[in-house]
Amino acid sequence: MLEFKAVKIKKPENINVILGQSHFIKTVEDLYETMVSSVPGIKFGMAFTESSGACKIRSEGTDKELKALAEENALGLGCGHVFILFIKDAFPINVLNAIKNIPEVCGIFCASANPVEVIIAETDSGRGILGVVDGAKPKGIEDSGDITWRKEFLRKIGYKL
Repeated sequence: MLEFKAVKIKKPENINVILGQSHFIKTVEDLYETMVSSVPGIKFGMAFTESSGACKIRSEGTDKELKALAEENALGLGCGHVFILFIKDAFPINVLNAIKNIPEVCGIFCASANPVEVIIAETDSGRGILGVVDGAKPKGIEDSGDITWRKEFLRKIGYKL
């Protein structure tokens, strides 16, 4: 049996999501430590789908609602060794490299505030992520007005001088 599915990540518009793959039960604790040490006071919730042994969804976070959201989405994805992390009042750019440096993190599928759909394959032995659809397709090439907007936006949110 081989089936393909698209699963929409459920999240509020202003919340960022990081979706990745890891390989060990201590992922939850290491992600937690990385998040709180990267951005003081960060609000987040995460869930990790254990893929052997008890095969439980393990979760942590500093925000009860985001933790519940991560649990719900992890259950909906149903893919082994996947973590999903929701962030409020911070951006993936603040934590992404630190997450990539966690020894058990294998890779990142996406880091986005856009609507995200996850493309999943299901076989007799389980489910796995093939990739993601992250936002809308391009509507054209930026012009000088778009370039000005982009540069002003980056300065407005504090990422450029």
